[in-house]
Amino acid sequence: MTNRQHDNGNGNGGRRVSVREGASHALLDDVAKQIIEQLQQDGRRPYATIGKAVGLSEAAVRQRVQRLLDAGVMQIVAVTDPLQLGFPRQAMIGLRTDGDLESVADRIAEFDEVDYVVITAGSFDLLAEVVCRNDEHLLEILQRLRAVTGVVSTEAFVYLKLRKQTYTWGTA
Repeated sequence: MTNRQHDNGNGNGGRRVSVREGASHALLDDVAKQIIEQLQQDGRRPYATIGKAVGLSEAAVRQRVQRLLDAGVMQIVAVTDPLQLGFPRQAMIGLRTDGDLESVADRIAEFDEVDYVVITAGSFDLLAEVVCRNDEHLLEILQRLRAVTGVVSTEAFVYLKLRKQTYTWGTA
């Protein structure tokens, strides 16, 4: 199992959290999945309330949640509206690269304005979502991205209107 670091965007000074690749699914029994689903509906739901819903004590829920957090299965964060925080412009940036893809992805992930980086198969090697104050700020971010060693080209997909964003995709 390998660990990579990424900013969880929770506003605590850029604290990095681990994204575990190949993490064990052993933690995800039916009760764990029910706990996750409860927290997907309301991340501040009291452990006692969750316990009643899943048939565990408050202490048992607290322990299970902590294990899920420690294992990197989930995070509990405040999901913010970038527009309300002064970032009215968002865009997905497609990047074509050469050289060490993982290294380029790690460098892109260090940008404060980048909240999401994924390695892809297809027209682009990487996709990076950015939040910015305005078009000038977006242009400045694009110029900085293009200056990263290994970035061959970029293409910006500016968001015009958000139609759906959800964090309740279930637990499979």
